Amino acid sequence: MTLLAPSTIPASTAAERSERLTAAGSAWGERIAADTKAAHLTYTVHGTGHGSVATAVRAGKHEFVIDEPGALAGDDVAASPVEYALGALAACQVVVYRLYAQALGIQVDEVDVKAEGDLDARRLFGIDHEVRAGFHDVRLEVSITGPETEERYQELRDAVDAHCPVLDLFQNATPVTTTLVKR
Repeated sequence: MTLLAPSTIPASTAAERSERLTAAGSAWGERIAADTKAAHLTYTVHGTGHGSVATAVRAGKHEFVIDEPGALAGDDVAASPVEYALGALAACQVVVYRLYAQALGIQVDEVDVKAEGDLDARRLFGIDHEVRAGFHDVRLEVSITGPETEERYQELRDAVDAHCPVLDLFQNATPVTTTLVKR
């Protein structure tokens, strides 16, 4: 399967990407140096149920749909929540690989990330409460092209593993507070 970049993503050269990454890193460094509170970010998304089990999600000025396949009561009009979670992990990896390649002076021509996760649906359907509801195993395959040595790319991987926010979400427990509001 060939994936094509959506036409809404502007093309950029390696030089343009390098300039943007350097500028963003410098700007963030300056803001955080001036006030460490500038490093604290809050992201908000809003989801509303539609159809059988689909959800329309609004994230800032962006909107997207999440659904389930028919076998999980969905209409299969979009990727599932766990596929979006894996997509978020793959996308965050791409961002952080590019960011740290720039910071470490490691040339990366192309980066492609495959994220794959195993989930046991018995918990979801209330059949077995002993198994985990979420992924019990996630695998990332990162393919990089460029002229650097294997050691340099391993150095880059170590930096990405230490700094990728979505990888951190997958690897560590995050406190979650749920509030139910009846309207």
